[in-house]
Amino acid sequence: MTRDLTRLIRPKSIAVIGGGVWCASVIEQCRRMDFDGPIWPVHPNRAEMAGHATYPSIADLPGAPDATFIGVNRSATIDAVRELAAMGAGGAVCFASGFREAQAETGDGDALQDQLLEAAGNMPIIGPNCYGFINYLDGALLWPDQHGGQRCDNGVALITQSSNIAINLTMQARGLPLAYVATAGNQAQTGLAEIGLALLEDPRVTALGLHIEGIGDLDAFQALAERAHSLSKPIVALKAGKSAQARAAAVSHTASLAGSDAGARAMLRRLGIAQVDSLPELLETLKLLHLAGPLASDRIISMSCSGGEASLMADAAVGRGVSFPDLSGAQRTALRAALGPMVALANPLDYHTFIWDDVPRMTEAFTAALTGDVALGCLVVDFPRTDRCSDAAWDCTITAGAAAQKATGVPLAFVATLPENLSESIAHRVTEAGLIPLLGIQEAMTAIEAAAALGRHRPAARVLPAGSDCSAIVLSEADSKAALAAHGADVPRAQRVQAAALEAAAREMPMPLVLKGEGFAHKTEAGAVALNLASPDAVIEAAARMNAPAYLLEEMIIGGVAELLVGVVRDPAHGFVLTLAAGGVMTEILRDSVSLILPVTTCDVDAALDSLRIAPLLAGYRGQPGADRAAIARAVMAVQDYVIENAKTVQEVEINPLICTPTRAVAADALITTGEQS
Repeated sequence: MTRDLTRLIRPKSIAVIGGGVWCASVIEQCRRMDFDGPIWPVHPNRAEMAGHATYPSIADLPGAPDATFIGVNRSATIDAVRELAAMGAGGAVCFASGFREAQAETGDGDALQDQLLEAAGNMPIIGPNCYGFINYLDGALLWPDQHGGQRCDNGVALITQSSNIAINLTMQARGLPLAYVATAGNQAQTGLAEIGLALLEDPRVTALGLHIEGIGDLDAFQALAERAHSLSKPIVALKAGKSAQARAAAVSHTASLAGSDAGARAMLRRLGIAQVDSLPELLETLKLLHLAGPLASDRIISMSCSGGEASLMADAAVGRGVSFPDLSGAQRTALRAALGPMVALANPLDYHTFIWDDVPRMTEAFTAALTGDVALGCLVVDFPRTDRCSDAAWDCTITAGAAAQKATGVPLAFVATLPENLSESIAHRVTEAGLIPLLGIQEAMTAIEAAAALGRHRPAARVLPAGSDCSAIVLSEADSKAALAAHGADVPRAQRVQAAALEAAAREMPMPLVLKGEGFAHKTEAGAVALNLASPDAVIEAAARMNAPAYLLEEMIIGGVAELLVGVVRDPAHGFVLTLAAGGVMTEILRDSVSLILPVTTCDVDAALDSLRIAPLLAGYRGQPGADRAAIARAVMAVQDYVIENAKTVQEVEINPLICTPTRAVAADALITTGEQS
């Protein structure tokens, strides 16, 4: 159920229940931010709090408050929530801890949280065990501590489960306007996605940043992503930790390659949510999106007055989805006219200092650079520290950069190599000039890569829900192959036989053959696989070495171009995770893999294969024939079809190796783990 959080996050009246320093701080912070609505402290024994007259009880309030900060103990919190819900309040922030997060320590946390939810009914509550939120747009705060932000007319929204991280984010000095900062705490009733939906509906919010510890409701996250796309408001996420679904491989390689972190990354990518790996990257990416939005392409041009800085920019793009296109003829002609004959023209460009402080020529050069086929220009500029130096001589960069941006319409970012070399005051000046201040080259590249990826994203089909784990039953290789063959997978011709029937079976099949002993989790490591057997006698000799209870005799697939792994694991937090990887016995050593979330299309499969390091083998390397890409796609879709049909019970499917030849893609080994729903 989606609740209306509007009254809570954009309140006209605020109540504060409790008498500690935290409650007094809420009132003081509202006053500091010029909140223009009434503030109603509630305390049974105090006449005033932080300069405001108190009310002895909730029942004595002059009306139902839009938003209430509840700063009393956990038992009293439940009583307060029940009374507020009964009087029609807009919602509450539950500050107290000791609920579900403390179950192991107190033994009653689960029960108390259930009581809290029952007391709230349909009234929205945030928390418990959280600081609440700050609305910098309206100066409305249910926030019991210091914060470093200030009011603004528009900006980005930030949501985190960690109150301390939220405090830290408010202290940023990067020139990023914060519209909202919210914490979710236990997410007992209202989760990150539901809060995010409410914040995105505010037309003054331009983008949403999430710090995620765990995704509790996949459907809600999909709804959030879909709504964000419809509003053209990008989302950036920092996903922390490895959840319990990340597990070591028990009988396969797939699980170790596609743990929950891989699942989370694939899920966020599928939903069109940009993912970053640090708080600085989160803030810089949000800043670029706030000021420029998603980029039309990954093509950029960089300008600096130092060859060293140009090299740093070029190196930072290696391995990223960022490209520096060659200069066009028109660019070269215009740059040569502006810079003279001694500057080597390239992208990234070292324009030297010949034109420094010559605003017309700097404008001419920057304009020439931005007229190329690029989505963003970068001007590498580090400003002097003003406590010891003067930055007056750097004004020319802002003036010329702003003129070039205006002339071309191409967004221009000021990139500082060191974050401390572009202060908050300079960042505001840069922004006011219509430019984008980015702090740190690596962070800038992450932001550009993310903004370009968001610009390319197109909505995909809804994620196939994985539900909960099931009891595990491992099918035999023969049964696994039969199940996949029924959905279109190409499997070797084979017979499942006892030792006494091996010789007769071998004489019926064309040589060479493969013999596999059954009953081994990892057949290769156990010596239970024999390849390229050219005669019935060789088959009997191999069986004697294995001493297995039964055998699988198969045709030997020859002419392989490459070996792949195709696997799917159930990840209850993120859906079914499809992994494509370099296969065979070296899978976990090479760790050349990519993960996707089901369902996928053949185009998705094709793009994923191109991202692997072994892609040149599949294409045909050094004159060798390439693999049949269509056959590979059919194998992947066969696995997907099996998973979709058996989604309630399937735990894992793996083909390893999928032997790829110029004409076939054959499941040489397969494993399915399934079971009954637990």
